[in-house]
Amino acid sequence: MRSLAVLLAASILLPAPAAARTVRVEERSIDDLRTAMAAGRETSVDLVRAYLARIAKLDRHGPALRSVIAINPDAVAQARALDAERRAGRVRGPLHGIPVLIKDNVETADPVPTTAGSLALAANVSGRDAPVVAELRRAGAVILGKTNLSEWANIRSSRSMSGWSAVGGLVRNPYALDRSACGSSSGSGAATAASFAAAAVGTETDGSVVCPSSVNGLVGLKPSIGLVSRTRVVPISHSQDTPGPMARSVRDAALLLSAMVAPDPEDEATRAAVRRDYAVGLSTSALSGARVAVLRPEMTPDLAVRYQAALDVLRAAGAELVEVERPPLAGLGEAEFTVLKTELKADLDAYLATAPAGVGARTLAQVIAFNAAHRAAEMPFFGQDTFEEAQATKGLADPAYRAARATSLKLASEAIDGMLRRARATVLVQPTTGPAWLSDPVHGDQYAGPSASALPAIAGYPHLTVPMGLVRGLPVGLSFIATRFGEATVLGAGYAYEQRARARVAPTYRATADVGPGLDGVR
Repeated sequence: MRSLAVLLAASILLPAPAAARTVRVEERSIDDLRTAMAAGRETSVDLVRAYLARIAKLDRHGPALRSVIAINPDAVAQARALDAERRAGRVRGPLHGIPVLIKDNVETADPVPTTAGSLALAANVSGRDAPVVAELRRAGAVILGKTNLSEWANIRSSRSMSGWSAVGGLVRNPYALDRSACGSSSGSGAATAASFAAAAVGTETDGSVVCPSSVNGLVGLKPSIGLVSRTRVVPISHSQDTPGPMARSVRDAALLLSAMVAPDPEDEATRAAVRRDYAVGLSTSALSGARVAVLRPEMTPDLAVRYQAALDVLRAAGAELVEVERPPLAGLGEAEFTVLKTELKADLDAYLATAPAGVGARTLAQVIAFNAAHRAAEMPFFGQDTFEEAQATKGLADPAYRAARATSLKLASEAIDGMLRRARATVLVQPTTGPAWLSDPVHGDQYAGPSASALPAIAGYPHLTVPMGLVRGLPVGLSFIATRFGEATVLGAGYAYEQRARARVAPTYRATADVGPGLDGVR
């Protein structure tokens, strides 16, 4: 079998058609791009070609980020059609003609496979859009291509290396190439940070939007469960999975989210989803008079200094800060893991049953067998112990699973609700995670510092991360967490913070991070 990675790499390396004009796209906002198109200075075709040229230059050459797993061969044609609509006086909205990237566990109708990074899905060219992609197209976005990811969204093994997939190789962090881009939306994070598109779609089960956003210097939003459709997204857990926007600013993330939200008859959780413009209400005064619950998890001194500086910005913006303590949560992690393993088997089997006929693996058991048969390509660094544990679960009717879900949901939601209630606050803040760790194929992920992701992921609540600067040359993020469907709250608070802090720093593609006097270059 010819390697899918070879085939996709070849498609990425195809030269983009000669641009009609020279267009700079690095670090440009969606508003800047759409203003230029509205004025006739640039076209969507110009932007697509400029992003493709940048991908060709930096993703497989130069720093070789390996963040883009496949280019959509129809991207230029889609842009040309949208340019024609604009000339005819039809503009669909703020995303009209804006190129975006989609994580490669989300189906698109374009002639590229949806692989989840696995060679087992090499033939998964479904010819159908996930509803979230269909909504983006309806809003006028151009689907530029698919992003690399931690294979199977980082659920295959407890000893995985974030950002690696058999199809795409290892995603590299654009701030320090030897550091992790975090999983599983590592490609969406690195690609957006490197300006390979205006923004990207990631997915999260627990941390996979906010962690790569934080360590790649981005804004990332994990929406409330039920706001964005999960249909035709390669699943882990129907209790916790959701797509989410990843961008270089809060406003860009809000614009992308506004186009992603819609009820989906095939996803019962989205019955209450209501379309709205999340960007229209953003204001620099959103924190004035607001009470903010402040959580101080254990962290390194340098991260604590950066966090305190962020809290000072919140206070200067008019927020009243109220310190809170996280309640005891014994058994939460174990209960969550039981839920994820049980739902993985049930949900993945259901998804694979709908895959095109050319996909040979139709169940989790067959994926496990495929990996064993292609061990050299699929498991050169780590195995599939979590897959094997998931295969041994007893189904969604299992009383142990049902109890675990009830326990994890109760602990997580009551923890957030309780901290907000005690502080009489509408939003909770804490550091998202520590700076990126070294990518290590021997030992796997070595997560550094605190993690804010578990409680909102399990509870199904919104979680926004916003850049709060660099620690030893590496980005770190500030998390804003609210109750279910509180997206406007976290976006408003995050925007007010962002506009005062101006803490995002563009990547410089260094070989390694600055780790302190006398330690530079030490691994």
